Amino acid sequence: MSDTARIYGVGDSTLQALGGEAAVAALVGRFYAAMQRLPEAQRIRAMHPADLGEARDKLTTFLIGWMGGPKRYRERFGPISIPGAHRHLDIGPEERDAWLLCMATALDEQGVDAELKAYLLAQLRHPAEMCRRR
Repeated sequence: MSDTARIYGVGDSTLQALGGEAAVAALVGRFYAAMQRLPEAQRIRAMHPADLGEARDKLTTFLIGWMGGPKRYRERFGPISIPGAHRHLDIGPEERDAWLLCMATALDEQGVDAELKAYLLAQLRHPAEMCRRR
């Protein structure tokens, strides 16, 4: 990193730092691959349908907008309600942490620099926490 601090969370700066929409799609692919193989993630994997196509599409679309890119989620899937979408699932601290582990693994595998990874994981902790029911 240069002497200039990186700025995330302003406009689409986070999306651009990650590498754009294609990089988000790649990250989501790595995320679900981690969910498939990590022993800590088997419980949250079981909460998903066998075909992860729609889940990948929804997470990609959400993250692009969440990172400051085009806000397409509502037009494609309706209003975003993170707690509402996960209300039917028994999500506690272990499941939240498994989700974050999958994301951390995906960020590592994508080669995201440490500063951006730390920022993203800190910011993603809030929506991950919103999913909890217990």
